Amino acid sequence: MTQPWFDPNQYAWIPGTAYGVAAGLMGGLVGWLVPRGIARGFILRAWFTLWLVAIALLIVGTIALINKQPWGVWYGLLLPGAIGTLVVGGNSLVILKRYREVEERRLAAKDLL
Repeated sequence: MTQPWFDPNQYAWIPGTAYGVAAGLMGGLVGWLVPRGIARGFILRAWFTLWLVAIALLIVGTIALINKQPWGVWYGLLLPGAIGTLVVGGNSLVILKRYREVEERRLAAKDLL
């Protein structure tokens, strides 16, 4: 086993907690703004950035596992990366679809006038 990248007994909780808080805040913003069709550029950029962070955590966690880091090091990186990649990535299509639906409703309302 190589030298741990960080002390897993003190710092292993930080990546998952930080990512979870960021994802929760973004989820709240998405639930509030997307149905109204507001802030499309901001939401999409922030959401895809959150997805890229999850992919980066997944890659770094996999590298830690391959390098035989202690369980707390690779697990603390791999778990939020795997969950974030699947959940945020999967919901990206839903967000894009909802924005499309809002735009279609706006166009249909204009046609009625």
